[in-house]
Amino acid sequence: MTGPVTVSITRHVDPDRADEMLAWIRAGSALATKFEGFLGSGWVRPGAGSDTWHMLYRFADDASLARWEASSQRRWWLGAAQGIVGESQVQRLTGIEGWFDTPSAVDVDDLRPAPPAPPRWKQACVIFLIFFPLSLAANGLGALLVPDLVLPFRVLLTVLVMTPLMTYLLLPWITRRMEWWLYGRPAPWSRSRR
Repeated sequence: MTGPVTVSITRHVDPDRADEMLAWIRAGSALATKFEGFLGSGWVRPGAGSDTWHMLYRFADDASLARWEASSQRRWWLGAAQGIVGESQVQRLTGIEGWFDTPSAVDVDDLRPAPPAPPRWKQACVIFLIFFPLSLAANGLGALLVPDLVLPFRVLLTVLVMTPLMTYLLLPWITRRMEWWLYGRPAPWSRSRR
């Protein structure tokens, strides 16, 4: 099971059609709320006259996102934007990948308020939970497997191994398990006692 997935889409729309675009976004959000696992959506524009719209929506996991993306409701909704929406760019984000940062913009309208970014000290603590033991293991193994390798090359080797492990496997994993703490919610085990 995966953790929350945020989809970031950049679309281009004629500024004269901003009202139509806003109505279209609200309709999509209203449809998505009926799908299990929907966590929220919103949009950001760099300025009132800009043709660029940055849209976000978030689902609890890959499976719930896939149900929304394969739905007839979403196909109908996307079809309703013909002639309004120009080219688009899509990005999916999971785990701690810097998407906690709040975008800086002039014109912001959150359709469903997303939780604020966790404090940086909490993000650092969660990263430390993975980085310290992984660093210890990698350096220990490096000293055993390649003891004669000069220190800079041994460090380079461990960093080359650790970086993809942390980015694609361990940080998303720990983020899912510590999400309750990052966002100040009750611990999962305390809810199961009720």
